[in-house]
Amino acid sequence: MNWKVILGAGALAFAAPASAETLDNETVVMLTEVGLGEEAIVAKIQQTPGSYDVTTDALIALKQKGVSSVVIAAMIEASNSTGASMSAAASIDSPDPLVPHPPGVYLLADWSDEPRMHLIDATTSNQTKTGGFLGYALTGGIASMSFKTVVPNSSARIAAKAARPTFYFYFDQASSSLSNRGGASFWDAGAVTSPAEFSLVRFKVRSGRREAKVGKFNLGGAKAGVMEKDQIPFDYERVAPGVFKVRPQVELERGEYGFIYSTAAGGGPGISGVGATTSRIFDFSVGG
Repeated sequence: MNWKVILGAGALAFAAPASAETLDNETVVMLTEVGLGEEAIVAKIQQTPGSYDVTTDALIALKQKGVSSVVIAAMIEASNSTGASMSAAASIDSPDPLVPHPPGVYLLADWSDEPRMHLIDATTSNQTKTGGFLGYALTGGIASMSFKTVVPNSSARIAAKAARPTFYFYFDQASSSLSNRGGASFWDAGAVTSPAEFSLVRFKVRSGRREAKVGKFNLGGAKAGVMEKDQIPFDYERVAPGVFKVRPQVELERGEYGFIYSTAAGGGPGISGVGATTSRIFDFSVGG
């Protein structure tokens, strides 16, 4: 008898990893037949990957074999959750603008061998910095004092390699089933419906941060929002309900940019809210 072969085979048997467990209709029926309570079966369904047949005929068969309605509901929910997760994962980077995407701003990487959409995470900035205060004070308010929104970090996470990149804005009506995140609307309860409500700006990079003007104040009064001279013009067209294609009208130089949506939340005396501007920023780099 070749003990080396036997020992070697035994070692391989112990070393072989166990295959991952996956539940299905048959295993749920087995768990039911051995008398495992429905609470335990539901917990097992929620914590274990599964592949369930939830067609009408299959559900009737499950009921006939003693599977409770509570367990069947858990199987349906698990099946729907898996399908929704796979659908969202497949659509979020699809380069086809007509494929439903979760609401947000996307950069189309059409320069790649395999084009894809990059979701630009929103940065909410409520940090406002003043500039030109000395000139404002020395001239008695004739010179303007500016207000700047501040974004942390010196560069954006998403970079475009094209000088005139293409973006897609997806608003809530484009996919009502994906309109909410964390219990609140991604677009401020649906108040934002068009790219026209955004300003495209170039950021000035300081040490560890980026800045852009979002208002000014002088004797003539206060103005909130990005000044027209600081805005980079862009074109947009609606390609589907709630879906807009956006492109800058000019080529962008290498640097840091962002689409800014600003809202005033009240302000200090005499400033009419300019100093309390909250900005939602979708930032990107060009030439990265």
